[in-house]
Amino acid sequence: MLNIVLFGPPGAGKGTQSEKIIEKYDLCHISTGDLFRKHLGEGTELGKLAQKYMDNGNLVPDEVVIDMVDAKLQETKDVKGFIFDGFPRTVAQAEALDKLLNAKETPISGMIALEVEDDELRNRILERGKSSGRADDQSVEKINNRINVYKSETKPVADYYNEQGKFRAIDGVGSIDRIFGDIATEIDKL
Repeated sequence: MLNIVLFGPPGAGKGTQSEKIIEKYDLCHISTGDLFRKHLGEGTELGKLAQKYMDNGNLVPDEVVIDMVDAKLQETKDVKGFIFDGFPRTVAQAEALDKLLNAKETPISGMIALEVEDDELRNRILERGKSSGRADDQSVEKINNRINVYKSETKPVADYYNEQGKFRAIDGVGSIDRIFGDIATEIDKL
């Protein structure tokens, strides 16, 4: 089974590239944002539990997020693998994901990290903000904060997978097709 963590800062092109990866490799997309919306919208027990934390202004604990991922893995059958988009965001989440997948004998195959300079990220997100309607895509201050949070909290996840020999860096600047070609070359080596 091919299990890929797609990684990179906000605006790196993860959404664009994940669609192409899913199509070429027939993978199931797992986005924690989508999982949250599903569980909250359906009023599942996990959704209600997550809502309690969010209503109190707290982050949803990793174990609840992992339980949502596990539920998605269990309900998804006959796929060639999974692409994890925007998750894991912390080393603790990466460790929990590894524990879950190793128990199912389907470990992470590799991490594909899109690398883009900060100025390019800001430009891309501001451009996206013209059509996305997201308030956090339209403020340079909020964009800078998102990039800084990524560097301080999420980037250590790359080190975690690098120590396992599973990290693959991709230059995230250039044509969509060239970047995808580089990603496919790395995935084909896994």
